[in-house]
Amino acid sequence: MIRKLAIITPHGELRTPFFMPIATKGAVKSLTTRDLEQLGATIILSNTYHMYLRPGEECLKEAGGLHGFMKWDKPILTDSGGYQVFSLGRIKRHSSHGETGLTPSLQIEKSLVRITNNGVEFRDHISGAKHFFTPERVLEIQDTIGSDIRMVLDVCSEYPCTHEKAGQDMERTLRWAERSLKYKQKNKGDYLLFAIVQGGMYQDLREQCARTLVDMPFDGYAIGGVSVGEPWEEARKVLDWVIPILPEDKPRYLMGVGKPEQVIEAYKKGIDMFDCVIPTREARHGRLYLPSVAPTSITNEQYKNDFSPIHSDSQLEELRTYTKAYLRHLFISQEPLALRLATLNNIETYLSLFK
Repeated sequence: MIRKLAIITPHGELRTPFFMPIATKGAVKSLTTRDLEQLGATIILSNTYHMYLRPGEECLKEAGGLHGFMKWDKPILTDSGGYQVFSLGRIKRHSSHGETGLTPSLQIEKSLVRITNNGVEFRDHISGAKHFFTPERVLEIQDTIGSDIRMVLDVCSEYPCTHEKAGQDMERTLRWAERSLKYKQKNKGDYLLFAIVQGGMYQDLREQCARTLVDMPFDGYAIGGVSVGEPWEEARKVLDWVIPILPEDKPRYLMGVGKPEQVIEAYKKGIDMFDCVIPTREARHGRLYLPSVAPTSITNEQYKNDFSPIHSDSQLEELRTYTKAYLRHLFISQEPLALRLATLNNIETYLSLFK
């Protein structure tokens, strides 16, 4: 199923399909907004939880929102921060940086993340201070951020998860989605509001959630909870259950997926919007993605004397000029330029999938 939609936002029109480079904390790691424009990015993704903690709402208000703060004049999508909040309880003191964007310098116990029907109480990963997010509060924060597409607060079930627990999470997600919609209707904001389909790896819950959300007038629908450790075979089933229920005339967003071959498969199934940490996270470890080539580690010995360009067909002079041997040297020598060049390469490769 090949879909082409036009999505109108306050900062311009988007044409599907598209990939959103992740600027969790207000920047795509090691890149400038000028870099993103040159690469052809049409939208970026940032995170409500992280923007709320740093730089904070007062700073964002004074800067004119995140667009003014980071000097980006194209659309921004913000996640609600719910995934980051619920991940706090799973952080271990010595764990590595993961997809949450959290720095695990602080030991946080699961008991310090308390979910109620009204919202979620948690202690942040920076100072340990206590906060309370409700569906309305996360939209207030997104008002300050000024994002063009905003996600509702949902409950992301961990994997594996019992049917009973996934059902409880789904019911809260539905109640919070309804409250989020009422908030937008009351406050008349100029943005698009997306609901999120949850329900774990259970067909009956996923279908129930999707049907209930489709009856609400959201601007788009996301499929969440499919990049939480489950095998792709399980995620593929979720797409097959949910996509036929979602409206043909509204955008469909698959959150947090994935590898290039997974993105292509999901697009053919009917998904319009994608984001994933893979291109930036893998770049930091020297793993390169190139068109029509299997991912490779640039630190391998085979590249020591490989003086071919990093990416001979790149739009960017840096990637056409610098060699693989030089990039390998930068990684081995722990030079910061290595991260920038590898990130430029991987983001360009991902964006090129959608042209």
